[in-house]
Amino acid sequence: MSIPHFSNQAPAAEISQAFAEAGCAVVTDVISNGLRQSIVDQLSPHMSSVRVAEDDSPEDFYPGRTRRVPALIARSEAVTDALLTHPLSMKICDDYLLGNAEHGYQTHVTAALEVGPGAREQVLHREEDPFSFFALPRPKIIVASMWAISDFRADNGATLIVPGSHTWAADREPRPDEVIRAEMPAGSVLFWAGGLLHGAGANVSQDWRYGVILTYSLGWVRQEENQYLDLPKERIAQLSTAARRVAGIDMYGSLGFYDPSVQTGTD
Repeated sequence: MSIPHFSNQAPAAEISQAFAEAGCAVVTDVISNGLRQSIVDQLSPHMSSVRVAEDDSPEDFYPGRTRRVPALIARSEAVTDALLTHPLSMKICDDYLLGNAEHGYQTHVTAALEVGPGAREQVLHREEDPFSFFALPRPKIIVASMWAISDFRADNGATLIVPGSHTWAADREPRPDEVIRAEMPAGSVLFWAGGLLHGAGANVSQDWRYGVILTYSLGWVRQEENQYLDLPKERIAQLSTAARRVAGIDMYGSLGFYDPSVQTGTD
């Protein structure tokens, strides 16, 4: 099975259907050069402050020679305004997740990731692995996306994807020929299901590979990234209604209830 590829002119319903079947999809020419530059500029102070580990252990989840910056809703208006609630992401989340989420879904992880020259291949894993209570194949819990800020090539660490593995039982291991590098030009986006095996590829080039990860989970599970601590109250107040809902700040039915007077000081 291969990774379905689409242009930005393809019908969203067609992309969503292919995503559900293969567990992944690439769409090209989704974001402009100007938007990508805005994201780089806004995150540059945070990226430049990250200490890059030259060495690591093969057992480490994150390979060395990489930079990783979370809390993107707080740190980048460009990510929040243009990517967080992008219509294509919302369409795929609606189609894939809402059957298991009566009141919607939420942001699960936000991070900018640069994979540097010499970075090793990451171990294959599933976004849903923390939810080990569920046996494989798990219910539909997470939709993930990787926005290509730079080109994703086979030699600079393009994401490794195993199409179809979101339907596999626990004892099914991928053959080498089933692991595919999700190559895509800058401005593209890769979507994958939370149950799909994937990982960062090895970077054997001299270039840094730059991507923005945004993942979404069912509203009734614990978010991997704690938005309540990542987002200052003043930033929450600036969010649009759609961004606030997707960020997971508001209630999911009766879950996560709070007293607004505590924030506003009107008690």
